[in-house]
Amino acid sequence: MRPFGERWRAPYACDPQSSRGRLYPEPISPTRSDFQRDRDRIIHSTAFRRLKHKTQVFVYHEGDHYRTRLTHTIEVSQIARALARSLGLDEDLAEALALSHDLGHTPFGHTGEDVLDACMAEFGGFDHNAQALRIVTRLERRYAAYDGLNLAWETLEGLVKHNGPLLDATGRPTLRYAERGVPLAILEYNVIQDMDLATHAGGEAQAAAIADDIAYNSHDIDDGLRAGLFQIEELREVPFLDGLLREIDEQYPHLELSRRIHELTRRVITRFVEDVVRDAERRLEALDPKSADEIRQAPGPVIGFSKAMQDADAAIKRFLYAHMYRHPSVMGVRRQADDIVRDLFGRFKAAPDTMPEEWRAGLTRDDEARLARRVADYIAGMTDGYAILEHRRLFDVTPELR
Repeated sequence: MRPFGERWRAPYACDPQSSRGRLYPEPISPTRSDFQRDRDRIIHSTAFRRLKHKTQVFVYHEGDHYRTRLTHTIEVSQIARALARSLGLDEDLAEALALSHDLGHTPFGHTGEDVLDACMAEFGGFDHNAQALRIVTRLERRYAAYDGLNLAWETLEGLVKHNGPLLDATGRPTLRYAERGVPLAILEYNVIQDMDLATHAGGEAQAAAIADDIAYNSHDIDDGLRAGLFQIEELREVPFLDGLLREIDEQYPHLELSRRIHELTRRVITRFVEDVVRDAERRLEALDPKSADEIRQAPGPVIGFSKAMQDADAAIKRFLYAHMYRHPSVMGVRRQADDIVRDLFGRFKAAPDTMPEEWRAGLTRDDEARLARRVADYIAGMTDGYAILEHRRLFDVTPELR
């Protein structure tokens, strides 16, 4: 395993100098690569700033020390950079993809997404990955020459395909989209700029995707413990975590709880990252790719967990699902958030004039699908706090989310 601090570029890395380009050609920057420019555009976007006030698991006002979408995104970015640097991938592209991976999330976490998906069932549904693509190609309006951020092809590809191909070799949706089909927003954009939906994304996108899993595992354990949703000794149900706790207790007996929690979560991150690097090196050695396209054409992902760590990851997720995501206090807040989003969608769709001028401009009630999508775009962009304020403006009673 190479030292994480050593920077190098492998032949299979995405190379900004041979990028497939942008939808709208732009002059080359004298100071930044295309992927560095993409990273900077994402950071300066309105959608990125809104992540500060969007829920991860807890609603935004429950405590200053719990994760939001923004702090989660920063943690994913740090892990993605570490993986990219160790594996010789383009660190700037991996960072850009990590920073953009949650741009399409709604207020109130997955609750908001589930509600919007149900409300949009007649109009193509709602998918946060597809929404992220809409944001960076249409909804961000910052530049004089075009809508969106005009990101490089490799960045858009990674945003769309970081979880794997969307189509199989015959053009049919892969398992994830087999029942409902590939989201319409992705298919529509694919007509404009071919995303090669039947191939894997480059290694940088795969690194960002696995970094997301690692960050979730570590910080949800941390947040759940600090919120009192479960106790640290309950984590011994997971053999992997039990082993780490035994190491900590042997090395630091009688350690205070806050330090014990931090020692556990940092070891979770370290073990997962080191496992990914080792297993990726094994897969890359077997594949021996000479270009980023050979990564894309590989029969499976080249960056992932070993079998043992896959089992540990699954066990942690089962524990968190039972003890945190479905905890009665969390479920109570989710039901209230469900009501807020559902109410807002119904009101804006029935009375589009209650939305700000920029969102209702050009709409007619005759085009129901366009109206519904505009309403979904408006709600999806809201922070938790703004959604609550809009509900208070439009309804007599608003849930307290407690």
